[in-house]
Amino acid sequence: MLYDYLIVGAGLFGSVFAYEANKRGKRCLVIDKRDHIAGNIYTEDVGDIQVHRYGAHIFHTSNKEIWDYVNQFATFNHYINSPVAVYKEELYNLPFNMNTFSKMWGVHTPKEAKAKIQSQIDQLNISTPKNLEEQALSLVGTDVYEKLIKGYTEKQWGRDCTELPAFIIKRLPLRFTFDNNYFNDPYQGIPKGGYTAIIEKMLEGIEVQTSTDYFELIKEKPALAKKIVFTGMIDEYFAYQLGELQYRSLRFETEDLPEENYQGNAVVNYTQREIPYTRIIEHKHFDFGKQDHTVITREYPSEWEKGSEPYYPINDERNNTLYEKYHALAQKEQNVIFGGRLGQYRYYDMDKVIAAALEAVKEEFSEDHVFG
Repeated sequence: MLYDYLIVGAGLFGSVFAYEANKRGKRCLVIDKRDHIAGNIYTEDVGDIQVHRYGAHIFHTSNKEIWDYVNQFATFNHYINSPVAVYKEELYNLPFNMNTFSKMWGVHTPKEAKAKIQSQIDQLNISTPKNLEEQALSLVGTDVYEKLIKGYTEKQWGRDCTELPAFIIKRLPLRFTFDNNYFNDPYQGIPKGGYTAIIEKMLEGIEVQTSTDYFELIKEKPALAKKIVFTGMIDEYFAYQLGELQYRSLRFETEDLPEENYQGNAVVNYTQREIPYTRIIEHKHFDFGKQDHTVITREYPSEWEKGSEPYYPINDERNNTLYEKYHALAQKEQNVIFGGRLGQYRYYDMDKVIAAALEAVKEEFSEDHVFG
């Protein structure tokens, strides 16, 4: 055994675990099949602009301990996520708030907006929503659904809203204030210098191998480490023996443009189904950049198939039931810790990934009584 831990995946979960294990004197090897560290939060410098290669990542949390923890590794700016939505020739603020309703209906007060939404809901007579479309309509009425939810959701999932189960949307936040801050969390921002620098600091002094496939490595060196921390797809780990879990994938088109300001906002959503991408990210606005060029990324949802990158677990009834069977197998693996969005088959915000990694550390090293 050359290592105490072989950590599969140099993303946030694996890197936090490696940092904490290394701090406790454990010898770690971190591997990643990509040619870089930092997983999906990887950022790269393009002409002094930090580009989020795998889609926008905005750090936000209500957990002061997690905020303090991540601030060990970076200084965060004061960026507030305030997306804009484009529907045909119309522009709307997100989340759904008084700016949205005022633009949509010409209303001026919360009372007027609530009455408008309620009148639309009442006309629909939906008592028990049978699908996502009916669920959304029963929550926000016709106009908000048709202009800002329907097309975007259908692009994200690759199917009609009438074919999607109602439970996917449990609630839709309607805000009756003129506040464009997308998140309710008190701590929010973008790390100065990008996310990759955070992971570099976490992995300082730890052996890292990129462009390394776990399954090939372990075949060659089965006794490489005492324990494995696995952040890849849990069904792949078990050779899909119970069947394949489903995911949604993403495709990105990035352009460096010779203009100072392309769209005036970091995130602009395109809610018509006819437009194939869901949003355009203009990266410089995350850092309030003043460069004389700009970098934009169009984000296209796509079906996942073996060999493509899995981004979002599809947490419907069929997949969750199958995951529970894989989870039961995972619990029998004495020397393997499964973590992250692929290892635990759930969508995680970044703060929740860090919290889950620290919880895994706490369980693993509880006998040391040095967590914190």
